[in-house]
Amino acid sequence: MSRFALAISAAIARVTESALGPYQTAVIRIGFTATWLLFLLREFPHRQELYGPDGPWDFDLAQQLIGTNGSFTALIWSNSGFWFESVYVFAVLTSVLLLLGWRTRTMSVLFMVGVLSLQNRSIFMGDGGDNVLHLMCVYLVFTRCGQVWSLDERRARRANEARARGERVAPDRVGPALWCVSGFVLVAVTAAGRLDGDLTVPLILWGLWSALAVWWVVGRRARTAEPRILLDVIGNIVHNGALLVIMAEACLIYATAGWYKIQGSRWQDGTAVYYPLHLDYFSPWPALADLLSSSGTMVMLITYGTVVVQVAFPFTLFNRRVKNVLLAAMITEHAVIAVVLGLPFFSLAMIAADAVFLPTSFLRRLGDRAARARGRLSRRGRRGEVQESLPGPRTPENPEQAPVGFTA
Repeated sequence: MSRFALAISAAIARVTESALGPYQTAVIRIGFTATWLLFLLREFPHRQELYGPDGPWDFDLAQQLIGTNGSFTALIWSNSGFWFESVYVFAVLTSVLLLLGWRTRTMSVLFMVGVLSLQNRSIFMGDGGDNVLHLMCVYLVFTRCGQVWSLDERRARRANEARARGERVAPDRVGPALWCVSGFVLVAVTAAGRLDGDLTVPLILWGLWSALAVWWVVGRRARTAEPRILLDVIGNIVHNGALLVIMAEACLIYATAGWYKIQGSRWQDGTAVYYPLHLDYFSPWPALADLLSSSGTMVMLITYGTVVVQVAFPFTLFNRRVKNVLLAAMITEHAVIAVVLGLPFFSLAMIAADAVFLPTSFLRRLGDRAARARGRLSRRGRRGEVQESLPGPRTPENPEQAPVGFTA
């Protein structure tokens, strides 16, 4: 067999035998859910003006737009305040559960429903970060994002440990219950004609609901291992394909942004960064903006550096060292944008998208450090509880607690 055939065979085996990038997909899951959750919590006092009935983009305008483009949003089903509050709380709850990694397959779908429902209700309320989140919440549905750093992974690990000890593991009842409830809601919504329009979201919802049913039946009823292996291979292929799409989307975002900047005259003469620093909307810290823009050389270096990094990044993916350097530069750039220009959620969304390119070794070290820090905090908490439960100090005023040999 030729080397080319061996390489093709090894590549096919790698794609089908395992779900690649478990740490990267976990970081993407945590990053995007945390970004959306923090945004919802920060805007909670203003939710009615942003996405609710008190906003300038009222219910009639939203209906007209949805009727034209066919986008999915559950907020168009009713104009009542109670329904809006329910959808908003639903979006917060699914973000928390997916962040923790509880039933990630189901929660990723519900998280997508929450994001699309709010963003498509008022499309003029977002920015570039919302657009990235809008796309990534759909791609995230097709990934196995709960392999590590999740409650699902912990539950699976404990079940395997119990089986290794010869203990009986109780069958999962929460998963089938979630499937039944979601199926009932899906049938009711479809029968009511609420999913008419663009078929993308209905196909995703019905397809994944049916796939979960097949997965459960095969896992419980199959007499041989071949059906389970086949489903696992299909799941790996879908996961790896979605991960590839996420990486391509991130590269496309930077490539298009960089090439569009090259065509702008302000980016060509090196002064583009100066102007947003002096706009009131992008100046939460005027003194800091004045400090950065006071040096023409600094402005020119930041302007040209931004263009170079964005244009060059997709071409550096085949060189690990150069890619890691540019990745660190882009993450630093987004952190600066979050502080200087007052765009924290845009920056968090872009950093979460960049995380798909982080090295696995770095993510493992990061996870180990987080686990050690959590262990130290839990041990301190246990020591505090033990100290509180110990008897009080032995003093002459408390003779029943006096040590042996103590004399007043």
